[in-house]
Amino acid sequence: MGYVQRVIEECEAKFPHQVYFLQALKEIFESLKPEIDRNPSYEKNAILERLVVPERSIAFRVPWIDDEGRARVNQGYRIEFNSALGPYKGGLRFHPSVNEDVIKFLGFEQILKNSLTTLNMGGGKGGSDFDPKGKSENEIMRFCQSFMSELYRHIGDRTDVPAGDIGVGGREVGYMFGQYKRLSNRFDGVLTGKGLKWGGSLVRKEATGYGSVYFAQAMLEARGESLEGKICCVSGSGNVAIYTIEKLYALGAKPVTASDSRGMIYDAEGIDLALLKEIKENRRESLQAYAQEKKSAIYTPVSEYPQGRNQVWSIPCFAAFPSATQNELNLADAQELLKNGCQCVSEGANMPCTLEATNLFVDSKICYGPAKAANAGGVATSGLEMAQNASMSIWSFEEVDAKLLKIMRGIFAHAQETAKEFGQEQNLVLGANIAGFRKVAMAMIEQGVV
Repeated sequence: MGYVQRVIEECEAKFPHQVYFLQALKEIFESLKPEIDRNPSYEKNAILERLVVPERSIAFRVPWIDDEGRARVNQGYRIEFNSALGPYKGGLRFHPSVNEDVIKFLGFEQILKNSLTTLNMGGGKGGSDFDPKGKSENEIMRFCQSFMSELYRHIGDRTDVPAGDIGVGGREVGYMFGQYKRLSNRFDGVLTGKGLKWGGSLVRKEATGYGSVYFAQAMLEARGESLEGKICCVSGSGNVAIYTIEKLYALGAKPVTASDSRGMIYDAEGIDLALLKEIKENRRESLQAYAQEKKSAIYTPVSEYPQGRNQVWSIPCFAAFPSATQNELNLADAQELLKNGCQCVSEGANMPCTLEATNLFVDSKICYGPAKAANAGGVATSGLEMAQNASMSIWSFEEVDAKLLKIMRGIFAHAQETAKEFGQEQNLVLGANIAGFRKVAMAMIEQGVV
């Protein structure tokens, strides 16, 4: 049995119920086989065995008081996975689906994603099963303060620098930073995604969506194609989706879909970006409100989706941008996209495609940008925020955006060049995984068995 397969089977035996973590592990490790086979030092130094075990896993209770005066309790997590390249870096997710498995898979993916940015950042992730939806401002503030009352012991600007993720935006980051400052008596760059008046970076909110489009643009340009004039499908309606749509319009494309947990909209005239922002960023309402206000839009609730399918991917398009959550695009969805002529998929969410869908896209040789490469724009700009905090400076929107574009193009070029080494120029899954892994693995070897 080969080294890679042995470690996969050991993890399956140790963590049989961690389905997301095992999915991420298999996708990465199976593409690493050509690299592992040519370099015996990885096995000698037990790199894979060390890589799959977090350096530190923190689980804690988060007690808080609701507006009726009742005590409530949620589960909190922070998994500090790997610090070979720098301080742990990765977002905090507040959503009912959060558990150790979800946080572990996200943190594991973050290791290679952060490596690809070329910035000095390790990999980590955290969050809670708390749901901000339906909560008052005061309830959200009290929860965030309680969450940070434990987390502050484990983080620092040179130790672990969390950011936002699903359910954690500028509001939540603000409440957590205030509590961190109160408890630690320090004002430093311990969180990214901060408000612009107190250490935040321009483009941070837009970065993951912009970066996903920049990566798609780079893939297409390498084949003499572009997004201009093309129909695009986007899932989600949070920051990633909204700013994917914004950048698609800037490049002359026509995004026609968006979705949330309740349903999706298809607007053949093109998504009305101003209306979408108003509904989701200001009013925090369901997308059903979009269809009520825009007569060209068709709203389909989740209850009417075909069984086992995501209705977003049934709309014919040139490029697809899965920007909502993990495993939102399965094999049947991938087959439908390809049947309808889709030529490009750029992942804005974390692991939005199932392993079967990923393999089909790779085999079909369309432009396929895996999440750890295509959605690295968010963490890259978080790294740029850290740099601004360290130098006590503020860069312009144009300066940060230009750096983001350069980073995303660099990630594509590095992944493509690495894939070429193995005679698979179009396989960016292989290229991105190996490129990110090499840097981390060599740092681990050079730093000794720690």
